[in-house]
Amino acid sequence: MAKPAASTPSKPAPLSEVFTPKLVTVLREGYGLSDLRADIFSGLTVAIVALPLSMAIAIASGVTPERGLFTAAVGGFLISLLGGSRFQIGGPAAAFTVLVASTVGRHGLDGLFLATIMAGIFLFLMGALRLGSYIKFIPYPVTVGFISGIAVILFIGQVGDLLGLTLAENPADILPKLEALAASLTTFNPAALAVSVGTVLVILALRAWRPQWPGILIAVILGGVVVFALNLPVETIGTRFGGIPSTLPAPSLPALSVYKIMAVLPDAIAFALLGAIESLLSAMVADGMTGRRHRSNTELVAQGIANIGSAVFGGICATGTVARTATNVRSGARSPISGMLHAVFIVVFMLVAAPLASFIPLAGLAGVLVIVAWNMVEKQAFAILLRTSWGDAIVLLATFLLTVFVGLTEAIVVGFALGAVLFLHRMATAIGIEEHVPPVVEDQSDLNDPDRKPYDASMAADPDVAVYRITGAFFFGAAATVGSVLDRIADQHKAFVIDFSAVPFIDSTAANTIEGIARKAHRSGVLLVISAASPAVRKILATHGIKPPTVPFEPSIEAALAKAHTEIAKKATEGATVLA
Repeated sequence: MAKPAASTPSKPAPLSEVFTPKLVTVLREGYGLSDLRADIFSGLTVAIVALPLSMAIAIASGVTPERGLFTAAVGGFLISLLGGSRFQIGGPAAAFTVLVASTVGRHGLDGLFLATIMAGIFLFLMGALRLGSYIKFIPYPVTVGFISGIAVILFIGQVGDLLGLTLAENPADILPKLEALAASLTTFNPAALAVSVGTVLVILALRAWRPQWPGILIAVILGGVVVFALNLPVETIGTRFGGIPSTLPAPSLPALSVYKIMAVLPDAIAFALLGAIESLLSAMVADGMTGRRHRSNTELVAQGIANIGSAVFGGICATGTVARTATNVRSGARSPISGMLHAVFIVVFMLVAAPLASFIPLAGLAGVLVIVAWNMVEKQAFAILLRTSWGDAIVLLATFLLTVFVGLTEAIVVGFALGAVLFLHRMATAIGIEEHVPPVVEDQSDLNDPDRKPYDASMAADPDVAVYRITGAFFFGAAATVGSVLDRIADQHKAFVIDFSAVPFIDSTAANTIEGIARKAHRSGVLLVISAASPAVRKILATHGIKPPTVPFEPSIEAALAKAHTEIAKKATEGATVLA
């Protein structure tokens, strides 16, 4: 049988390709008038969806509604202009509401802007250092757990506006928030509940009857019309915030100090980590819908610049958004120009319709976010992970509960740590160490001794040589188990073979274990032979002193057995000569 050709390691893509925005690629390929028409339509469609959603997310994040519009306009434009996905739509995301609200509560708006700028710098560095591909190593149960936890917090955060409650205080933490909601139940407003329920029903009805219509915008407009026409006692954007501005603000930087930077550093790290996860997941969704491939590191660089730009213009955290990106794809987008136009349309809407935003009922926006929260919960994935294994269930529930009751940063750190421990446990238990019994083979003679057949049935009962085969990744988690088995061999045999043919990887702890066994065997006069070790495994073993002639390496078990019996016979001959 011919040997397979050695695989040539793939060269990393050049920097010019890794960090080239998809917009440049699209323009190089050719961009025509038909493409522009398609992008104008899709950009307008996404802007219509993003307009009420951006304001609702901003309000849920504890800031004024125009902050969400600034984020969609500035951050969304930069993400599409510089990003590594053809279809990514950037803007404020519901996943950030918890983090943003808690940051504003602790550090104020200046602290939020500073944390967002720092997060942008971190994201830029992550992309520049090509760390985008490592985001995929976050365990799936962790992702499902924290997204589902955020959805629960988002829903609880809307209860006050859903029911029209007047809260004496609105804490960021979930348990105090529940206590504040319970204490304000006497202020329940039936009209607000009716608007909330009506908004949800209109969105669901249009989604089933006319899915191509902008259900969210229609539902919010209808809610505003009903509240205005019937003069319902329901709080609106105008009554709470005084309306929204019609233009973008002038760029400015937050106050800087070493103390402030250190104070918001944990929030900035959380923003960057969540932004990287959310944006790359969204880009992967777009890839799955279109068959294209995004450039993860380019996307992170763009996300970093977009967050810096968003904060400079008074916006909050910007990231790729799954729902708006999917809407962009379904609307027939051809290129990143669609996302850029979506941002331009947001600014146009602010310029033209800012006064009308004052009539939007907050109960209606709360209904919109209830739909968003319900869609965020990965219900099927949650149920499957609970049934898959106890390990996945523990990681999922720990991440979910920590997200809801403690904090997102702690949830991700603990969930990732538990996932890593679970992986190590599975790898450690997957490795096998078993005695290898040679099969009965007729008419195969040892080249060194024609009178002896080394592989016949008598070999299985031969007390001189034992063969042990290790199966699986041999690393620190399994080193103790394998070592305890192999350590007893030297007391029972004259030679033993360790077969590495099924070991794809070995680390320094495992190599050190083998070195200790080899040293003990050498002191006892027992020969150790290693068979079928790959070049990578041999290299690691050699760095720990396991190499010929002390420890022979053979290409197969058969060759190793022949070597062992030859050496045993040689020792016996030398011993007989000495005695004579």
